[in-house]
Amino acid sequence: MNPGTPRVGIGYDVHRLASRRKLTLGGVRIPYRLGLLGHSDADVLIHSMCDALLGAASLGDIGKHFPDTNRRYKNISSLALLDRVGKLLRDNDFEIVHLDSTLILQRPKIQQYVPRMRQNVARVLGIRKNQVSIKATTNEGLGFAGRGEGGAALAVATILPLHKR
Repeated sequence: MNPGTPRVGIGYDVHRLASRRKLTLGGVRIPYRLGLLGHSDADVLIHSMCDALLGAASLGDIGKHFPDTNRRYKNISSLALLDRVGKLLRDNDFEIVHLDSTLILQRPKIQQYVPRMRQNVARVLGIRKNQVSIKATTNEGLGFAGRGEGGAALAVATILPLHKR
């Protein structure tokens, strides 16, 4: 492969909404009566980004690196996982070009939180805010997301192998 050839990865994550859980998306605590249920903080947005980055670098997936059977990751901030993924990419000589993501959640509305989410992701990965795109959509009342039973996220990562000199 040509060292300058871009590589692309896709990530997807889904979690059920549940009572007595905090809702964290993009590393931002969002006030809502329900939160996403999972082993970590269940931040579907960050999880999809982790998988997209790992996939682009052919380094496996989030479950391989941070299994939900390991107590070390119980209730961990997903930003800590993203930080480790960024380090894995740097250790394997990859540079992040861009992350594009879409959150699928009927409620609550999250548009006001998007700038902080973008800032969190950029800061943790050591990239510029304009390299991080976060969008949100509802499911128009259809399916599990539309019924308010859960949330999902998709992400696409573009990375470049670094030239070895």
